[in-house]
Amino acid sequence: MTSGTHLALTLTLTGGSAADARAVVHTLEPAFGSPDTLPGDDGATVHTATFGSGGDAATGDGGGGGGKPSAGAKLSTSVTVTLQGSPEAVRQADKTLSAAFTVHEEGAASGDQEQERELRLEP
Repeated sequence: MTSGTHLALTLTLTGGSAADARAVVHTLEPAFGSPDTLPGDDGATVHTATFGSGGDAATGDGGGGGGKPSAGAKLSTSVTVTLQGSPEAVRQADKTLSAAFTVHEEGAASGDQEQERELRLEP
């Protein structure tokens, strides 16, 4: 990764509660810093969060340090997570989530500057 590279990531979660979405977000915080937005309330069927729109991952500003995932993250049910961002951000998020949950890849799409990956996380 080159200096000045941002680990901007958008996360969309379906199939779980707001608590499940927050568990996933908190798992990513050591690697990406605090999210720019947090998942909504329990009435929502889709939860979203964004990370790093202003942080510089290479210098550690705004996260991106690659710290260890939160221990003890628990899900109440299987959830589907869509990761969208730079290839490096998506790889880092996949690696971080795989360390904390049982992960099944459901699909992926790549572009020149952006990648999208869909994962199913098991409790």
